Amino acid sequence: MMTSWLPSLITETPEAGYELAVKLSRLAVKLTQPDAEMREQLRPDYAEDADSLIAVSQVVATHFATVAAANNYWRG
Repeated sequence: MMTSWLPSLITETPEAGYELAVKLSRLAVKLTQPDAEMREQLRPDYAEDADSLIAVSQVVATHFATVAAANNYWRG
């Protein structure tokens, strides 16, 4: 039986939750464009595009909101 790479959205701290949100976002890009060489080739196009960078931030924020809700916003 294969072990899940994402057994839970539960994290110890908000910082760990944010790191998980970034990981989820990066994995989405990797799954969308599985060719690592192509991702490297495309990176300069979006690395200097403010709209693309803002879009990345929005995706991370959406994932972070999901993780935060799963963690009851880290309330004791």
